[in-house]
Amino acid sequence: MAQIIDGKLISKQIKDELKEKVATLKSEGKEICLAVIQVGNDPASTVYVGNKKKACEYIGIKSLAYEVPEETTEEELLGIIDKLNKDDSVHGILVQLPVPKHINEEKIINAISPSKDVDGFHPASVGALSIGQKGFVSCTPAGVIQLLKRSNIEISGKECVVIGRSNIVGKPMSMLLLRENGTVTICHSRTKELKEVCKRADILVVAIGKPRMIDASYVKEGATVIDVGIHRDENNKLCGDVDYASVEPVAGAITPVPGGVGPMTIAMLMNNCVEAGLND
Repeated sequence: MAQIIDGKLISKQIKDELKEKVATLKSEGKEICLAVIQVGNDPASTVYVGNKKKACEYIGIKSLAYEVPEETTEEELLGIIDKLNKDDSVHGILVQLPVPKHINEEKIINAISPSKDVDGFHPASVGALSIGQKGFVSCTPAGVIQLLKRSNIEISGKECVVIGRSNIVGKPMSMLLLRENGTVTICHSRTKELKEVCKRADILVVAIGKPRMIDASYVKEGATVIDVGIHRDENNKLCGDVDYASVEPVAGAITPVPGGVGPMTIAMLMNNCVEAGLND
């Protein structure tokens, strides 16, 4: 039986630790504040933004919501970001992605001050990560590291395979595993002999974006399998990139979907906000 890595439980532990930190800061007269900007009303984005507000409320972080219409221009959005960059009472700025097609996503990410970039997407944050300097780390990969550490899964010296090379998950994930002294291989759509490469992994992180693609034939006996994917299947049930039913009997430890990596993303966002407040 694989160890089930419980992201709900671990994210609650992190949020409770942050709640204590925030209460201490409040007693010293400091309030942490996160500004969340949502352009348009994409249903998935609305759910995410709602979850972020709930997490802020639970921890005691003040949240400012900027819910602007779909037709908001790039200039108007940049104006809001500029105002928030200059506001000393705001510690973190988050623009919910994706933004509408007429807005250049890269331009928006680059406009956020690196000291308030709690999503960890700014080139300065990514650069700091790649050379081992302090900076905000993309929330999902940071959450995966916490899942491993708090589940007592050793990273140092282990063969780590990351499937996926996106800027948000794959690349920062590989750098964080490297930082923890893992031996890291990155796989993607052009990787030859993908199955063979995956079967070497002591820790397999799957962020490929294809429902249930990774079955037991990709997994070494006793490996730790982290599933970053989230999809709805033909029966409208949530599933990941890993075929859980097939992989769970082979794995030593595995994250479920839902309830694995998902809750960690918001916990680490909250952690980045508190860090931003402490660094202020």
